[in-house]
Amino acid sequence: MSVQSDTWIRKMAQQGMISPFEPGQISSNADGKIVSYGTSSYGYDVRCANEFKVFTNIHSAIVDPKSFDSNSFVSITADHCIIPPNSFALARTVEYFNIPRDVLTICLGKSTYARCGIIVNVTPLEPEWHGHVTLEFSNTTNLPAKIYANEGVAQMIFLQAESVCEVSYKDRTGKYQGQVGVTEPIT
Repeated sequence: MSVQSDTWIRKMAQQGMISPFEPGQISSNADGKIVSYGTSSYGYDVRCANEFKVFTNIHSAIVDPKSFDSNSFVSITADHCIIPPNSFALARTVEYFNIPRDVLTICLGKSTYARCGIIVNVTPLEPEWHGHVTLEFSNTTNLPAKIYANEGVAQMIFLQAESVCEVSYKDRTGKYQGQVGVTEPIT
């Protein structure tokens, strides 16, 4: 496998791998400085959409990955989200991805958020997976933390294999195929 450059990323975006696609690195807008997004040297910085699900304990639910209770979340639509201290939130990317059969995509949080104690976790995007990426944010601090919608939150790194995989995510009919919103755990 090899990490793919900005030229390869632009080519794949023209083939519908990332939509909407920003060919450059955007670090400011009419309102001023933002957390950057768009094409980088060897990856693509994704934006967070304005849909959030924040963990809450108002219903005394238990977080069980085998039997997830949606009452564990409060849904928010806004230009930012405040994550309570030592808590967690889900969001999704603005971008929709169509991963080619010979590509594995790894997501890493941006340093701007990491240096504030906000950890972004995303599992790998497997070959032939498509959808909006559900983003997991952990606020590791004892203070409330702010996440901004429509700004950069994480970088996608694309690894291209020398040959296509034998069994793709599509072949396995993966349960998160085609997700279009903030997707809670599916059991």
